[in-house]
Amino acid sequence: MNKYIIAAALSLLSVSTFVSTTSYAQANISPAAKQSQAIAITGATIHIGNGTVIENGTLVFDKGKIVSVSAGGGAQSGATEIKANGKHIYPGFIAPITNLGLTEFESVKATLDFNEIGNMNPHIRSLVAYNTDSKVPATLRSNGVLMAQITPQGGTIAGSSSVVQLDAWNWEDAALRADDAMHINWPAIPRSRFGRSTMSEEAMRERRDAALSELEAFFAESKAYAEGKPSVTNPRLAAMKHVFDGTEKLFITADNQKDIVAAVNFAKKHKITPVLVGGDEAHLITDFLKENNITVVVKQPHALPNSVDDDVNMPYKNAAVLANAGVPIVISIDGYWQQRNLPFMAGTVAAWGLDKEKALQAITLNTARALGIDKTAGSLEVGKDATLFISTGDALDMKTINVEQAFIQGRNISLDNLHKQLNKKFSEKYGLKVN
Repeated sequence: MNKYIIAAALSLLSVSTFVSTTSYAQANISPAAKQSQAIAITGATIHIGNGTVIENGTLVFDKGKIVSVSAGGGAQSGATEIKANGKHIYPGFIAPITNLGLTEFESVKATLDFNEIGNMNPHIRSLVAYNTDSKVPATLRSNGVLMAQITPQGGTIAGSSSVVQLDAWNWEDAALRADDAMHINWPAIPRSRFGRSTMSEEAMRERRDAALSELEAFFAESKAYAEGKPSVTNPRLAAMKHVFDGTEKLFITADNQKDIVAAVNFAKKHKITPVLVGGDEAHLITDFLKENNITVVVKQPHALPNSVDDDVNMPYKNAAVLANAGVPIVISIDGYWQQRNLPFMAGTVAAWGLDKEKALQAITLNTARALGIDKTAGSLEVGKDATLFISTGDALDMKTINVEQAFIQGRNISLDNLHKQLNKKFSEKYGLKVN
């Protein structure tokens, strides 16, 4: 009996710690008010996000939208001027494929809300579980990550992701595009870098084949449901309708080249052009990917190769090999806290063979296109949302990035966060100077 009492006490302690830490992190950090006056940022180097760079440029935005981007010039009459000589303006970075806002502490089960029981969960919507009170988004904003694709995990069909902006009172306010994509984890034989699996290869193959058969049957049933007039509502089958009519994208996670080919052919059979996630061996089949107009979300450039026979630097070079071969790429990174390092993943890719502005595009405009929000986000163009930030240095370089101001849909957002609060707290305790 004592062990249950101890377990309950530890659970309460964990939850109370979570609540107190979260409230501390959010102290004095409230979502910004709507833009009330036109703002002109002058004298900066403007990185449009589509490969174009404007030196000594002026960017003007009003009512949350960009109204002018030009070389030279000055503040418009009546606009508040922000002088940014020698500084850089970037579009807000977009973090794809993340459980941000669905998890807070990995060791506290009550804060994990990204995985559901079962293999076929297309009815799961990550958006309604997104926690705008999480302490994590504030740390991302300080590195220019202003939007994210909140993605469920687990099972064969994990559910629908949604795209959010990272300064909101609730998930309704946060949503930029609800239910943007359905996510499939392609059934595959697991690979291990070291040692052998406890399961025989034959048993693993049988399990993979059974999962593929289940997926095939589910898609066939879902398509029949979408095309018919069912008398009884089935939420799982109904959730697939927008995948078949093209209003919701299909993201498929696959790494092995044979699995990638099988996944793309599976989607083509259902007249769907998927977005490939992972693609560790995508560089081996670039012609196939180009022929089928496949965008690849390259995951975790900072990693070891999955095969002992691969070039040890292949994860660093994979994105550049794909992009230089003409395959559209998006850069992502695993986890939720880790999303603050997304710009540095792009910087690494640039150091390993990709033009720096194309690397920037892989976390801005390319990502917006893959997520279906490119009409309003992803680049600094007239008519798009004024979601951007000013940095005193190169935002893809962890040594020089310094985000001074950031705006989401024209709102001047707070750049305070838990890390800065703790730095200030303990610097004052020991009499150190706070930068």
